Amino acid sequence: MRSIKSALFHGFLVWLIPFIFGFLLFPIHESDRILFESIMPVVVTISAVLFTFLYLKKQKSNYFKEGILLGITWFIINIAIDLLLFMWGPMKMTFLAYMSDIGLTYLIIPIITIGIGALIENKKE
Repeated sequence: MRSIKSALFHGFLVWLIPFIFGFLLFPIHESDRILFESIMPVVVTISAVLFTFLYLKKQKSNYFKEGILLGITWFIINIAIDLLLFMWGPMKMTFLAYMSDIGLTYLIIPIITIGIGALIENKKE
């Protein structure tokens, strides 16, 4: 990995932006859950695309490999922080309930990082 510190920082931001949106939009969660559930994956996608580009623009080579490592790292960061909040915090969800409601959405992250890494790698060849 090019920079563990940068990867962790960007991964935290990938988590933080959707968290802030989710917090601000939480009243919609109660009144129109379907709308809320539709908005949040869009926010995760925007966040992941933005920070993937910001991170990979300093990468000199091995974009595909970096995309894989980045996606795995960011997926773990997002799940780990969420589990602290949703399993032991105020939400008190079981692991299975969390994964079916929220956690699977984070699979968007490695799909994006790997896809962008592969795209840049192929373009550079």
